[in-house]
Amino acid sequence: MSKTATKATLVVTQIQSPIRRQAYQRATLIGLGLNKMHRSRVLEDTPSVRGMIRKVHHLVSVKEQS
Repeated sequence: MSKTATKATLVVTQIQSPIRRQAYQRATLIGLGLNKMHRSRVLEDTPSVRGMIRKVHHLVSVKEQS
């Protein structure tokens, strides 16, 4: 049996600008690898990434990938 498990991933796309947002929200977007509108990143589905997404859920769009 193989030990390599397929990990779920998330496609996170920035849909709103961080202008006039609090500093922690801008920092969270940068932490997710997003810094310009309509950019996307494929990230592992972990509790820490989910927590970051929850902080800026109004600025990003999330799609699950398997």
